[in-house]
Amino acid sequence: MTAEPIGFRVGAAMAGVKTGKRERLDVALVVSDRPCTAAGVFTTNQVIAAPCIVTRRHLERGAIRAIAVNSGIANACTGDQGEKDAIAMAEAAAKVVGCSPYEVAVASTGVIGWPLPVDRIAKAFGEIELRENNWNEAARAMMTTDTKPKSIGVTLDLGAGVVRLHGIAKGAGMIHPNMATLLAFVMTDAEIEAADLRRIVAAAADASFNAISVDGDTSTNDTLLLLANGASGVRPRESDLVTFESGVRGLCEMLAGAIVADGEGVTRVFEVKVSGAVSDADARLAARTITTSNLVKTAIHGADPNWGRILAAAGRSGAKVDQSRATVRIADIAVFERGKPRAFDADAVRLVFSQKDVAIGVDLGVGHGHARAWGTDLSEEYVRINAEYTT
Repeated sequence: MTAEPIGFRVGAAMAGVKTGKRERLDVALVVSDRPCTAAGVFTTNQVIAAPCIVTRRHLERGAIRAIAVNSGIANACTGDQGEKDAIAMAEAAAKVVGCSPYEVAVASTGVIGWPLPVDRIAKAFGEIELRENNWNEAARAMMTTDTKPKSIGVTLDLGAGVVRLHGIAKGAGMIHPNMATLLAFVMTDAEIEAADLRRIVAAAADASFNAISVDGDTSTNDTLLLLANGASGVRPRESDLVTFESGVRGLCEMLAGAIVADGEGVTRVFEVKVSGAVSDADARLAARTITTSNLVKTAIHGADPNWGRILAAAGRSGAKVDQSRATVRIADIAVFERGKPRAFDADAVRLVFSQKDVAIGVDLGVGHGHARAWGTDLSEEYVRINAEYTT
């Protein structure tokens, strides 16, 4: 069965957003043939981009028909003109779609502080060929320093019938979302009430995009949108709704995994599983602190078996830790157990840290709370990319 939700068309074009030269896909439209129930979560950065402000306002008004997105320029820190440009971008997309500008969500990603070339974007919108199976092109148009597009579809066989979901995302740097430069859009042909959709998208963000970090920087433009157009005629209820929510969370986790694996300069991805916390919130706090610790990230990059950095990060996270009962494992190797260092084979830990995917387990020794988070190593290539970002 296809994983392309019914009633959505998508396309991309070259606008030369950043340079004025049409060298790559850099604008995209996602369009539903009918109004969608929609929900979203946005960056909590107090320096918030104009597209986030405008899109949040449009969501509050009601249904959404389309998402208009550009890469290259973030339209952030652009003053009153930035908001005018985001509105103009929605108006340009609305003309193509044949809907109200209030039914268009807008999103931008790229360099902060540069003015948005709305005229070039509007012209490119008019050139987009909308097709049902063009997700990969749209995902490619969203890329900045990404090396590959992120586009994933899933099919859910519910008791009431089959529904489909498709998600596209971008992100490689400035990845440490508190959503609730990361963009993620999930479309479904299921019929979902607005209140349920808002709850589902918030929970999915917490379990996925809010659990990854590349560099500890929260973008001005982070946006996750979930659109449900009901074209399948299937309305999940009770256990079907639980399954649907799990499907959205799973899709978001896959997209988040693709983002962190494609992080700038990344050679390794590590998963931190925290258990034994006083609460799930404490566990998340400890896990995220470990994934953003530069000392942990550099140890993993250099395959240095310096496990003390992991426990130290947990201890400074703000989560409650009982070091006399805490345990740290690297893959299945116990390096610190119930408050005492264990003799271990350093070469075996080096081998684990040399793998593309690294597993770390930490028991805080104080309760039953648990959480997961994903991080990346910190490489010389990350520094090079970000030292040359605008040049």
